[in-house]
Amino acid sequence: MARPGSGLLVPMNGVGYPPQNLARVVVWEWLNEHGRWRPYSAAVCHHIENVLKGDARGSVVLGQVDAQLSPYIIDLQSMHQFRQDTGTMRPVQRNFYEPSSAPGKGVVWEWENDNGSWTPYDMEICVTIQNAYEKQHPWLDLTSLGFCYLIDFNSMSQTNRQSQRKRRLRRRMDLAYPLIMGSIPKSQSWPVGASSGQPCSCQQCILVNSTRAASNAILASQRRKLYGGTAGNSGAPGTVGGVRQSNTFAGTSLWSPTSGSSGANHNNISVGGGQSKAEQVQSPLSSANFPCSPVMPSLSSSHGHHALTINGQNNLNRPGTQRISMGTTRGAIPPGVPALPVKNLTGSGPVHPALAGMTGILMCAAGLPVCLTRAPKPILHPPPINKSDMKPVPGINGMRRKTKKKHLKRGKNPEDVVRRYTEKIKVVPDEDCTICMERLAMSSGYEGILQHKGIKPELVGKLGKCGHMYHLLCLVAMYNNGNKDGSLQCPTCKTIYGEKTGTQPPGKMEYHVIPHSLPGYSECKTIRIVYDIPAGIQTNEHPNPGKKFSARGFPRHCYLPDNEKGRRVLKLLIMAWDRRLIFTIGTSSTTGESDTVVWNEIHHKTEFGSNLTGHGYPDPNYLDNVLTELSAQGVGEDNLKD
Repeated sequence: MARPGSGLLVPMNGVGYPPQNLARVVVWEWLNEHGRWRPYSAAVCHHIENVLKGDARGSVVLGQVDAQLSPYIIDLQSMHQFRQDTGTMRPVQRNFYEPSSAPGKGVVWEWENDNGSWTPYDMEICVTIQNAYEKQHPWLDLTSLGFCYLIDFNSMSQTNRQSQRKRRLRRRMDLAYPLIMGSIPKSQSWPVGASSGQPCSCQQCILVNSTRAASNAILASQRRKLYGGTAGNSGAPGTVGGVRQSNTFAGTSLWSPTSGSSGANHNNISVGGGQSKAEQVQSPLSSANFPCSPVMPSLSSSHGHHALTINGQNNLNRPGTQRISMGTTRGAIPPGVPALPVKNLTGSGPVHPALAGMTGILMCAAGLPVCLTRAPKPILHPPPINKSDMKPVPGINGMRRKTKKKHLKRGKNPEDVVRRYTEKIKVVPDEDCTICMERLAMSSGYEGILQHKGIKPELVGKLGKCGHMYHLLCLVAMYNNGNKDGSLQCPTCKTIYGEKTGTQPPGKMEYHVIPHSLPGYSECKTIRIVYDIPAGIQTNEHPNPGKKFSARGFPRHCYLPDNEKGRRVLKLLIMAWDRRLIFTIGTSSTTGESDTVVWNEIHHKTEFGSNLTGHGYPDPNYLDNVLTELSAQGVGEDNLKD
């Protein structure tokens, strides 16, 4: 039975939007590669707000407030975070919350990862957990928010409803997030490509971005039904007081529950897994808002509650979207009812789960029948292949590359590197150094913090290729925060000087041709790449030197078409491997595990015979996209020898 009071919608200003003349708490967030907005700490947000007050088009050096963020700079004009040592760019946004919410009180909810360290929840989830905690609920079901977890406040634990694995969680007090008054500006947030400044066109990113328009359409549909059909009767049972919308909805905004009267109806979706006991999932969808009776398999009424029972699995397993599933089996679909194959707990469908779910809700809201069915599983690997059938890739010597410890040497003199790529400026222009935020005519902001023989804090240099100017001491500081590999990357235009290398741990890369074709490339065979990196100990170039790092999911298999362009991409991937740019050690955005081997901003296709997850074929733009990503890492086609 669903926990009382867990399925309520919070009314805001009567129309689902926050008032524009009240105090709001500001939380700055960055977008990870899986489309989830991750919050910066309160201290970092205060620092960003202080810089924003002085110069809304300037840059924010995050290392000035948090040493662990020393490689990162936020460009307020383009609303992007730039990592100086890898060149990685990520969108950022400025989000707003109620002063009485968790960020306004300085409350942080965290869960314990495999390494025993603590990872904070997304801010929207943190707010939801804190609301339930303050109302003294014994537990909280996060299923309706896109996560199959049960929060138990008595034991302070998080339980995975599928695997039954438990993790500890904790509530700690921190600095409250900054508070602002007056009109709230419209936030900016948009994903971009690796170096062009244009939206990324890979299938993974397109699927994330595609949810935004559908989500806004759902909210608009709710408001029409809410205020068009229930005007003057807002207190009637079965109606909802309002719809909460985040100021910067980007496909991951969570709809918080709110309370009406004690006798208000709740709409519970019961999701069963085969013959197992049904689970009650609280949903903020009211029968007054979504008249779905034409497609409901069974409806029951008890004590003022309406329950929708589904005998299959929850077909929509995607964060930040509402779940609703119609139909039990393929045979039960009435003639003429459109069937949308969507992602389920054991497989994936060709329609993006969030988009399919939203389409289903919109059709249901319009009174149209719809049935979301289970889709086929993705084909991750080719049929079994004999070793004798694996052939060398034409035009490429060998079938294996290794990264050994002898490749990991560093030791370039920072002063020599900076002087090699810059020329001194005699007449200094009246503009800012975007690294330290001081005027170029003034001394570097690193004066007194960093001292180098022969480089005075007032010296200014111009980078040779792009012509951007900085304090020489600032460039030395930026170089020291990177890999110290003899290369520089302009923090403004991302132009690379020298040969950029990464922090990829030792491992091996194998590549060969297999006698099978990829979807969309039936005229040629397939190049298979196998990456294998073992777990080990982090070195001085990694986040936590001396600490163990894990390597999950290895060996990892990736695929390219065996044609001229595919072989060209392979040559560049081999070059990127030799420069240690394919992987790095960091925190997994999928599992939240820290100190583990993760991909380093170069997309790979890991699905062989389908494209149900967005990581497979056909994808006509993939080869061009990965060439662009490689070029952004300094591995361009001009590096290839004829």
